[in-house]
Amino acid sequence: MANNEVILQELRAFRLEIKEQLEGIKEELTRANNRLEEAEERIEKAEERILNVEEAMTELVQLNIKLEEKMVDMESRSRRENVRIYGVPESSEKDSPSMIAFVETLLREGLELDGVDISIERAHRSLGPASPQDAPPRSIVVKFLSFKIKEQILRKSWQKKGFTWNGKHISLDNDYPPLILKKRKEYAEVRKILKAKQIPFQTLYPARLKVKFTDGEITYASSSEATEDMSRRGYAVKIIKPPETILEQLKQLTWTRVTRGGGSSAAQPGQEPGYKKKLRTFRRTVATTSVSK
Repeated sequence: MANNEVILQELRAFRLEIKEQLEGIKEELTRANNRLEEAEERIEKAEERILNVEEAMTELVQLNIKLEEKMVDMESRSRRENVRIYGVPESSEKDSPSMIAFVETLLREGLELDGVDISIERAHRSLGPASPQDAPPRSIVVKFLSFKIKEQILRKSWQKKGFTWNGKHISLDNDYPPLILKKRKEYAEVRKILKAKQIPFQTLYPARLKVKFTDGEITYASSSEATEDMSRRGYAVKIIKPPETILEQLKQLTWTRVTRGGGSSAAQPGQEPGYKKKLRTFRRTVATTSVSK
């Protein structure tokens, strides 16, 4: 009988200990649930901030692209009366009273412009230090007072395919903004192959290439498009891969939410993120297990 009393007391003490432990576990679960709720709220707020920042960045990049295009267009218009003269050796103008006088003499003699009013407003070498002897000379930038005169002189230069002055080949071209000039230079290898194959071509504004193949005429919008097509046609040309733009990189790195169905999609208002569902399921599972014990 005494043994039974001892056993009952031990059972009561064990039950009391278990109850205290369960109360402690419940308190820990409550605190854990509170922390999970706080974490959910913070994650949701951080998620919304990230998405808002990405949307704002995308809009800013798109706006920057439009502004850059407008800036290039405005710069091109400001250079409408300009011409660049290539191939004139450095310091050739030192014996002339001014660069304007030197350019007038150069154009009249080279393009046979006797009796034509050239009307040059400004003329100077392109900015930067003088080129070394073994490097191409800096171009000469010429601004005419009239766009019509500029077009007349440029057209005559193209018809004559330039001219020779003191044993040097001199050529004229439009004064393009640096960005357009860079894109046009990317066709260098393509133009070299077309010249070797005697295939007619023409570089169009701002940076397009029109080529007259035997099977028809085609206009390329970029050097990558031109090299890919010519490579398919069997020409030994290195394919130029365009670099990823900031907008393309941003789209690749754009954060997405996980929908209830498990698929990924762009975040939409009122749509519960997948992590909240998983956390709530975890809490329910833990609570059920604790009660059953």
